[in-house]
Amino acid sequence: MHQPVIGAINGAAIGGGLCLALAFDIRVAAASAYFRAAGISNGLSSAELGLSYLLPRAVGSSRAFEIMLTGRDVDAAEADRIGLVSQVTADADLLETCYGIGTRIAGLEAHMHHEGIAQLYVRNLTGNFEEMIRARKDGRAPVYLDDTRQKQG
Repeated sequence: MHQPVIGAINGAAIGGGLCLALAFDIRVAAASAYFRAAGISNGLSSAELGLSYLLPRAVGSSRAFEIMLTGRDVDAAEADRIGLVSQVTADADLLETCYGIGTRIAGLEAHMHHEGIAQLYVRNLTGNFEEMIRARKDGRAPVYLDDTRQKQG
């Protein structure tokens, strides 16, 4: 997806649930959440659904392999400490916390869009774009000015 995805983990993220949680760009866990690589406990491998690829990138290889090969539970506090989640919040505040993060991201995106429009105006008002085209055609380095004097000459 082209936009960031925020995961609100509010309970057990076991096996495929852990893999799904790892697919989020930002993970926020409720205090009651916990994580487990279940494949190894079920007599399968610990590489289910991309876990062996995603978990080491989230928490480091040594810690990831220990979690994958023991199948032990990782509670929310440990998940926060090792970087598996971005933050832990009270169960009742989980969605509000995630909405807050989304709102901040959306505000930044709006600012970046505004900045892009502002840069377009600057480019159109200074003549720098035209200078760039002329310089390329002439085989020389462009000379940019910060005001409209370039358009007059």
